Amino acid sequence: MRDTDRALVQAASAVAKLRCRSASHTLAAAARTAEGRVLTGVNVVHRAGDTCAEVVALGAAVTQGVGALETIVTVGDRGRTVISPCERCQRLLADHSPSLRVIVGPVEDPRVVPVTELLLTPDAAD
Repeated sequence: MRDTDRALVQAASAVAKLRCRSASHTLAAAARTAEGRVLTGVNVVHRAGDTCAEVVALGAAVTQGVGALETIVTVGDRGRTVISPCERCQRLLADHSPSLRVIVGPVEDPRVVPVTELLLTPDAAD
């Protein structure tokens, strides 16, 4: 892992510690562009349906005119664990940023994998 990857984990952990203090917000994501810009987001848990932290971070990137993301990481509340994106987010991230790097694994020893390696099932439309 690069130093910038470790810094991204720290950024997501800081957001989680600051903003994930209720059952409505339990995960934080931090994404970095190739230029080094970092965008963050937290999940929104609601009875009408949940929105993942990765989707919120991607939405922030699109809103701010950022193109493809380079690396993303999601951590649990208070930065306790690194969380792998759900299957829906894996597909969304791969479609939006096919060369995206995703930080996964234990927070003490995370690793980086291409988003395409995380995809669990092939797309039926392919």
